[in-house]
Amino acid sequence: MAPPEPGAAQSFAPSRPPSPWIYRPWIDLTVGCGAWSAPLLLAGFYFANSYARGWSVAFYFLALLSNYPHFMATVYRAYHTRDEFEKYRIYTVHVALLLGLAGVITHLWYALLPWIFTLYICWSPWHYTGQNFGLLMMFARRAGVSPTETERRALRLSFVASYILLMLSFHTGTSGDALILSLGLAAKFTLPARAALALFFLGASGWALASLARRSSLRTILPVLTLTVTQFLWFLLPAVIELVSGHEIPQTRYSSGLLAVLHSTQYLWITSYYQKKEARAAGDSHWSFSRYLVTLIAGGIALFIPGPWIVSRIFHADFAASFLTFTALVNIHHFILDGAIWKLRDSRIASLLLDGQQKPLNPVPEKQSSFAAVTGWLTGRAAAARALRIAVVALLFLWAGMDQLHFWWSSEASVLPALQRAAELNPDDSSVQARLARAEQRDGQRDAALASMQRAATLNPASLALQESYGRGLIEAGRNADAYAQFQKIITRWPRNANALVDYGMLAHRLGREEEAVDNWQRAIDVDPGQANAQLYLAQALDQQGALQAAARHYRMYLEIVAARHTKNPADTGPLLAALIKVADADAAIHHTDDASKGYNAAAGFAEKVGEKTLESLALVHLADLQEKESEVRGAARSYQRSLQLDAALSDPRSAASDWFNYAQFLRRQQQPERYVFACLLHAENALQNAPGDELIVISEARKESEARLAQESGAVRRKLDQIVAESLTLQVSSQPSAK
Repeated sequence: MAPPEPGAAQSFAPSRPPSPWIYRPWIDLTVGCGAWSAPLLLAGFYFANSYARGWSVAFYFLALLSNYPHFMATVYRAYHTRDEFEKYRIYTVHVALLLGLAGVITHLWYALLPWIFTLYICWSPWHYTGQNFGLLMMFARRAGVSPTETERRALRLSFVASYILLMLSFHTGTSGDALILSLGLAAKFTLPARAALALFFLGASGWALASLARRSSLRTILPVLTLTVTQFLWFLLPAVIELVSGHEIPQTRYSSGLLAVLHSTQYLWITSYYQKKEARAAGDSHWSFSRYLVTLIAGGIALFIPGPWIVSRIFHADFAASFLTFTALVNIHHFILDGAIWKLRDSRIASLLLDGQQKPLNPVPEKQSSFAAVTGWLTGRAAAARALRIAVVALLFLWAGMDQLHFWWSSEASVLPALQRAAELNPDDSSVQARLARAEQRDGQRDAALASMQRAATLNPASLALQESYGRGLIEAGRNADAYAQFQKIITRWPRNANALVDYGMLAHRLGREEEAVDNWQRAIDVDPGQANAQLYLAQALDQQGALQAAARHYRMYLEIVAARHTKNPADTGPLLAALIKVADADAAIHHTDDASKGYNAAAGFAEKVGEKTLESLALVHLADLQEKESEVRGAARSYQRSLQLDAALSDPRSAASDWFNYAQFLRRQQQPERYVFACLLHAENALQNAPGDELIVISEARKESEARLAQESGAVRRKLDQIVAESLTLQVSSQPSAK
C-alpha cells in the first residue's frame, strides 16, 4: 500500500468515526500494525540458525499461504472488473507487457538477471515502508487525529530516513551474493551517515508521536505508535545490530525473508477488509472470505509456479534462474501496480477505508464485450463454469504440491536419493544438479558427480561459481586437457577473475605451456596483487628459469600476504617455509649475508616449531653452505650435523643421502680425517641402494675415490661403519686441518 499524497490529510476525513479499528483491536495491532514482529523475528532468527533446513522448508510452504496470495490480491484488485482494468490500463497492460518482455530477454541473456534481482531487492524495503506509512495515516485519520502537515512530514521523512539507512547498509562494501549488485560504498562514509539517519528517525518520529499524543491520548494513537515501532524493528534494529556487532545481515532477508511474510499478512489483512466492504457496498451479499482466500492462493500459485516449470521443462532453461526471474518481475509489477491503486485521495478508497459507515456505491455498468462475456461466464454460476474453476484450482494446488515436494527433496543437501528424486522431477535445475554433484562426490560416485556438475554448468553458463566448480571437478578427475579448455572459456568470459587465472595458469604449467602459465599468473597478480597462490606459483616458475631475484620478489610478496592473514591456514606451512628458504637463497646470491643467515635461521626455527623436519633440515643445509662460504666452519659443521640428525627420523632416503654426500664434501674441504669422509659417502650410498639413479652414480664415484685414498684402512671403516658415522656427527670442525 502506497503512502497518501500531500493534502490527503484534509480530504475525506470523517468528522466522527465510530471506531479506529478494522477488525478487532488485537488483530489490527498484531497483524495490521505488526506488533508480532519482535517475537516472530526473534523466533525466525533462532530457527534459521538452529534448524536451517526445517525453517527453509516451512518458510517455502508459508509462501503459498501469505506471500503468493498477497501478490494475487493486487492483481485481483486491478483486474477483477473491467472498470478497474481500464482505469489502470497503463499498469495492467502496458507495464505488464514490458515486464513480460524483460522476462523473455532475461531468459535469453542471463546478465540482465542481477540487475532485475537487485532492483527487486532494493525496491522491496521501500514498498514495505510505503505500506507501513499508509496504514499509519489511515489509522490516525480513522481515530480522528489526522496529523498536521508538519507532523505528517516529520513521520514521512523519518520513514524515508530508515529506508535510506538500510540502502546504505546494502551498498556498503562488496556484495556477498552474485545476483545482488552493490555500489561498493566505503564504510568510513556510510557509517556516520547511517548513525545520523538513525538519530533522525528517533528524533523526528518521537517528536511527531509526542505531538499527536498531546492532542489525543496514548490509547488513541496506539496503532500509529505500533507501526512506528514496527518500522524501527524492520529497518533500524538490524542496522544497529550490524553496526554494533559487525555481523552483516544478507540483503535477501529483507526482501524474501520473514519481513516479506509479515508484510504479506499485513497486506492480506487490509485487502480482505477492503474487498469485503466494496462487495457489500456494491450489493454483493454472497462475498465470502474463504472463497476470496482460495482465489488468492490459487492465483498466487499461478503467478509464481507454472511459469518457471513450463519454461524449464519445455525450453530446458535453468529452473533456478527462471524462478528468480519470475520472482523479481512479479514483485516489480506488484510494486508498480500497488503504488497506483492504493491512494487515500481516491474518494472510493477513502470512503471504504476511512469511513466506519458502509455506504452503498453506485456500480458503473461495464461495457459488454466478448472479453467481458467470457469473464462473466467463467465467474458465473453455470455448472460448467463452476466445474472448470474447480478443476483449475485443483490443478494449481497439485502443481504447488509437486513444487513443494521438489523443494523438500532438493533441500536434502546430504541425502543422495532425495536429490536424485528432485532431479528426476526437474533435471533442468542447476541448483539441484550442483547439490547432487556434491552428494555423489561424498558417496564416492566421482563420474556421476562430474556429470551432474557438467549439467549444472551447461544449464547456467553465466554462473561463474558453477563454471569454476565444473573446472575444478575436471582437475580432480585428472582430465587436465578438458579442464584447460573449461578454464579457457571462463577466462574468455571473465578475463579479470584472479582465481580462474591462477587455475588456468596451473593447468597450462601441467600441460607444459610454461610461458602461458607465467603470463596467466602475472595477469592474476595484476588483477589482485593479494593473490597469494599466484605470487607463489610465479615465484616458483621464475626460480626454475634461473631468475632468482625476480622470483625472490614474488616470494617476499607471498610471505607478506600470508603474514597479514588474520586466520592461519595449515596448508600454507610448507609453501611458507619453502618461500623463506628461497628468499634467503636470493639474499645469499647477492651477498646479503646477514639477511640470508636470518632467513635460514627463521625458516629452521619456524619449521622446528611446526614439526616440519624435512624443511628444517633443508634450511640447515643451506645455512651450512652459507656459513662455510663465510668461513664460519664451526657453525657450518653444527648446521650440517643438526640437519643429518633430523634426517635420521625421516623416511626420505634421497634427501638423507644428499645431505650425507654434502657433509662428506664439506669434511674433505676442511681436511678432516678421510675415514669420516668415506663413512659418510658409504652411508649415503647404502641409503640409495633401493633407489638407483644419477644421485647414486655420483655418490658411488665419490665413495670409490675416497676408498682408494684410504687403501687398506677402508675395510676397518666398513666393519665399524655405524660407529664412525655416529662419531662424524660429533666432530668439532675448525678452520684448521685435523690430523688424519
